Amino acid sequence: MSYVVPKESYNGKVLSLDFGKGDKAAVIGGENTLPFLSFEGDIPNRPVVAYEIQDCPPDDWPETVRNMYKDVSGDPVTWAKHCRNNLNAKAVALRLVSTHPDRDNRSAEDAAKTIKDVLAAIDIPLIILGSNHIEKDAAVLVAAAEAASGYNCIIGKAQEGNYKTIVAAALAHNHKLIAMSELDINLAKQLNILITQMGFDKERLITDPMCSALGYGLEYTYSVMERIRLAGLLQNDATMQPPILGDVGMYVWKIKEVSAPESDVPEWGSIEERGIAWEAVTATSMLVAGTNLLIMRHPKSIEIVEKTIAELF
Repeated sequence: MSYVVPKESYNGKVLSLDFGKGDKAAVIGGENTLPFLSFEGDIPNRPVVAYEIQDCPPDDWPETVRNMYKDVSGDPVTWAKHCRNNLNAKAVALRLVSTHPDRDNRSAEDAAKTIKDVLAAIDIPLIILGSNHIEKDAAVLVAAAEAASGYNCIIGKAQEGNYKTIVAAALAHNHKLIAMSELDINLAKQLNILITQMGFDKERLITDPMCSALGYGLEYTYSVMERIRLAGLLQNDATMQPPILGDVGMYVWKIKEVSAPESDVPEWGSIEERGIAWEAVTATSMLVAGTNLLIMRHPKSIEIVEKTIAELF
């Protein structure tokens, strides 16, 4: 008797979402099976990895990743063009760090100008991220949405404390939206419901249940993402069917394992290889949990993850 591979059947489907313009636009989601299990269903679109850039020099990044962009990170336009032209980036995620009140406290108008300049310089999809200051992001992302009108960007992150203003801006300027909750499937579901009740189409929504680095709660993040994906597929829960975001870089490159000098912990090996591996392992774990869109920093980590995606497909 020949072996028959056991197959699971699913009632639901992950919603597909496109961002960007023209032939460079990216599409994520659309699968009706768990990640990479193509023998059980259809997986029409590969996960997308976006290179993270900032609107100011990344002084708080470890030297091993900061040095990869030392010649371009002084200007976000130059940095974005470098990712597009030299690193073959499929998408860029611009984090408006300088608008945070504890950083440079740049105005929403300044952020809008930066976005216009970046969009004029690249033809690949752009993800626009605030500084994660709830009050300031409410103003900055409204200006950002207007500045990027017509470019079909992803903006975020909308949180419980500011989602109404940001949702209205995304609606007015026809952008996709990231909804971020704090590592709780019920909070993620509640925020998605609140956003769709404002008239925002769930097919334009991305769920961000937050990320964690390897060794810093990765297994909890994994379980939350997995439960979201299972709820969307097995239970056909429409509020849990938007694609999932893994904002990997910002969580990985702040832990001691990627920044502790080799002289302090020689048994940990090369600090550069250590950081690359940490980001790649974290990102790959997110993919297996159900992530459709990753934001990463180190080019070599991204290369590893892109190769892994290709092999699993």
